[in-house]
Amino acid sequence: MSGETASAQWYYVGHYGQLGPLTLQQVGELIQDGVVGPDTFVWQIGMSDWVKASVCTELAQFGLGPSSFSVPPPVPTAGAPITYHPAVATAPPLAQWASSSPVSDRNRTLGGVLNFIPGVGRIYLAYPAIGVLQLLSTVLCGVGAIWAVIDAIYILAGGLKFDGYGRQFSDS
Repeated sequence: MSGETASAQWYYVGHYGQLGPLTLQQVGELIQDGVVGPDTFVWQIGMSDWVKASVCTELAQFGLGPSSFSVPPPVPTAGAPITYHPAVATAPPLAQWASSSPVSDRNRTLGGVLNFIPGVGRIYLAYPAIGVLQLLSTVLCGVGAIWAVIDAIYILAGGLKFDGYGRQFSDS
């Protein structure tokens, strides 16, 4: 096993769900690029649960030090060493933090109404690729207008639960 693979032990929850394993240096680059922020949930091998990046002391070197320790680190159990095998280590399921997932600053209803203008609602809800595809397919062949109306109804009916950043809508 290479040194790069052995040190790849970090995971984070991004736009498309759980991503990793990553090295600490790769996580640092994501922090510097703004992909991983203080409210991004992270996990590394040896942690018992997902935590916000702002409470990870390991990430302080990248400017995401603990802003407050409202959630204290887990107390180590005496005589119980942490053992793991990197090849079979897996992160805890995302369902454990889904009930406390961050709340979106976007309004789903507004996004649904805006999507009657092809692509605008999806761009507002932080799904720029879908929004641009709807817009382009409307301009090029007109089919995007039908797609956008169906998508707007889907959004307004509550079918879309998370914004493009993985944050749950407050009216879900």
